[in-house]
Amino acid sequence: MPRRQQATARQARLGAELRKLREAAGLKGREAAALLGTDSAQMSQIEAGVAGVSQTRVRQLAAHYSCTDEQLIEALVDMATDRTRGWWEKYRGLLPTPFLDLAELEHHGAYRMDVEFLHVPGLFQTEDYARAVFSYRVPQLPTEDLDLRVQHRMERRRIIEGPRPVPFTAVIHEAALRIRVADRTASRAQLGRILQLSEADHITVRVIPFDLDGFAGATNAMMYVGGVVPRLDTVVRDAPQGSCFIDSEAQLTSYRTLFHMVESVSLDPDRSRDFIHRLTKEL
Repeated sequence: MPRRQQATARQARLGAELRKLREAAGLKGREAAALLGTDSAQMSQIEAGVAGVSQTRVRQLAAHYSCTDEQLIEALVDMATDRTRGWWEKYRGLLPTPFLDLAELEHHGAYRMDVEFLHVPGLFQTEDYARAVFSYRVPQLPTEDLDLRVQHRMERRRIIEGPRPVPFTAVIHEAALRIRVADRTASRAQLGRILQLSEADHITVRVIPFDLDGFAGATNAMMYVGGVVPRLDTVVRDAPQGSCFIDSEAQLTSYRTLFHMVESVSLDPDRSRDFIHRLTKEL
């Protein structure tokens, strides 16, 4: 297969998972290459995601690596053969690559769990709220770039509003609900939007109030995207240089634990809705 100029995050993840399987089998890259009848350079490109790999080779590698997890193997085959050109492709060359990678990750996700402390989760944001968030940066974005970011964020909502929505649990701190990123009217509309979405069967909204004692988890904001198998889960966190995708098994285990710790101290869905109703009346 021809070498790609740049691998998407999904393509890079496939390569990384194949590398993890090889390392778990105790094989060096050149040894795995020899088993496929190729060279070390080609194997490096496959594991970096810049060279494609056929489903036959994925299955051959899994066999050579003594991988018996059939669900994982099938998931890797799906990743290798996926030719989806999703809605996000129209933004290629217009928005930074991480925007496209996030949309693709969400598209293939089996479920979603978010924890937010300062902003309303992106999938819940109204257009006015999102515009205010993207406007508050230095240097300011040109109007065209700002519009593209807002439009992209609105289109991402299809994973919870489209014909096949994924289960979504959002744990939101009271701070994120109270901070007015725009004006009072926009804040009221944003809270109303969250209440509306919380009525859906596949969406769970939980609130962490300010008056909770013993809560020291405010640094654990995350977007947790579930894969078709747990090993293919991904955590997305904001970093100074942009979004950071986390997929090591140890870190995924830690973030799953952290999510459930935060979720366990939050208000239940009914009390959370009542809480948001009260905040709306205060505006």
